Formats: sequence, C-alpha cells, structure tokens
Amino acid sequence: MKRQILGALIALAAAVTSGAAQGSPREQEIVNVSRTKWRWMAERKVDSLAALFDDQAVFVHMGGTMSRSQELDVIRGGMIQYKNAEIQETSVRFIGSTAILLNRIRLTAVVGGNEVINPFVVTEVYVQQGGTWKLGSLSFTRLLTPP
Repeated sequence: MKRQILGALIALAAAVTSGAAQGSPREQEIVNVSRTKWRWMAERKVDSLAALFDDQAVFVHMGGTMSRSQELDVIRGGMIQYKNAEIQETSVRFIGSTAILLNRIRLTAVVGGNEVINPFVVTEVYVQQGGTWKLGSLSFTRLLTPP
C-alpha cells in the first residue's frame, strides 16, 4: 500500500508543476514531491504523509524538535494547521541518494488558535529508498525579514 501511495504521489506531483523550479528531471521530481507534501500538510492528509515520512524522520520547528509520530499527531490534531505555504524560491542539491531541498516560503498557519504568517527557509532532506523518496528531515528556519 505504501508503494501505491508513493506511486500516486509521484504521478500527482508530475501533474502539479506550475510555478516549480526549473532543473533536471531528478530535481523536478523532488520539487514535485515537496509541493505535494505542502498540500497534504494543508489538507491534513496524515495517511499520505505517514507514507512519505521515514520512520526515523525528524522535524524542527521554532518551538522544538519532533519525531515522525509527534509531527503526524500535531497535524492530525490541528495543533498546527498549515493553511498555505507560498513558495518564493526553491533549490535542490544531491549527495548520492540524498536530496536536500531549500524552500524560501511565506507560511500562513494557525498555531494555538491564532493565525500567524512567518517567512522561513525550510530545509527538506529526502533519501531515496527502493526507488522512492522518503522525507528524513524537515527544518524551519525563521527569517528576520518581515512577512
């Protein structure tokens, strides 16, 4: 089932390319996976995210670090509601079977019942396993520039 979900992710991501960064097909594949992940986070598609997130994945937010299960619980429970990640700039680098994607975003989210807008650089680390990409790390760095 995980392979079916990830296969659907790749097919869906290939169809959602508007505004994506230009680059090699491999770079475009990672950009598409990332953009689909942002949409799933906004839509709270926890099952789809669970298939994408590696079991050992780590998530770094302004308020602390979370495990895969903690991140999924936060999304499922609505403690952080990712409303919109306006992607302003994207870059991808590869080291072997690892992809490092940097997104400069303007994130609109609801945290603790309050809507907040913050500028971030988000570092996403993906590792290719068995022909599919798994998210190993998602880290938010707040920028000092105004939103």
